Amino acid sequence: MSGKNESPEAHTFDIEVLDADNPVACLILGHGAGAGKEHAFMQDVAKALVAKGISIVLFNFPYMQTVNATGKRRPPDKAEKLMSHFIALTESFSNDRETLNNLPVFVGGKSMGGRMATMVYEELSNVKGAIALGYPFHPPGRPEKTRTEHLLTASKPLLIVQGERDTFGTKAEVEGYGLPSNIECVYLEDGDHSFKPRKASGKTQQVHIVKAAELTATFIGGVLSNP
Repeated sequence: MSGKNESPEAHTFDIEVLDADNPVACLILGHGAGAGKEHAFMQDVAKALVAKGISIVLFNFPYMQTVNATGKRRPPDKAEKLMSHFIALTESFSNDRETLNNLPVFVGGKSMGGRMATMVYEELSNVKGAIALGYPFHPPGRPEKTRTEHLLTASKPLLIVQGERDTFGTKAEVEGYGLPSNIECVYLEDGDHSFKPRKASGKTQQVHIVKAAELTATFIGGVLSNP
């Protein structure tokens, strides 16, 4: 199911819902800075999660809706606008319990989308936890510009699935941040920011995507069993 809906706050939603068979939860996933919900990574992750019993809501942030409408690239909106849209969308779905079949709600995303999820999930009382797929801990080549301050005070469960050699935060860098115990970081062997490993590793991006889905399903199951 996909479509565009207008909320009372005048947020236009461009969504795609993938329903799992006998789902245990619903995960609302935001995309990365450079590509929308239609990107192969987002679609592959969504399908892998659905196969693990997680219903998925994909969506495009407002600036990406404009990119798709005009065919012209543009940078992401400021964080405040991205966060506002994520909150409005999540609240809209959470209030529509019939559509979600009364499923518990989690939020997450790829890179920027995952970062936005971690910046809003604490204030969304109905959200059980968050999942970040390739968290952008810092801009590539600028490890001093960390984006971890809000993570240090987070209290809800958070799963970060990170490629070991992600230029936005390698395994060695992330292990030195001293993140709180409610944040679980798991590393994919030789993976980059999109989980793609080098050929010599013997792994593939698709294998890592499936692994990320397995890790996410296990994380969600653990959160739901320990309310």
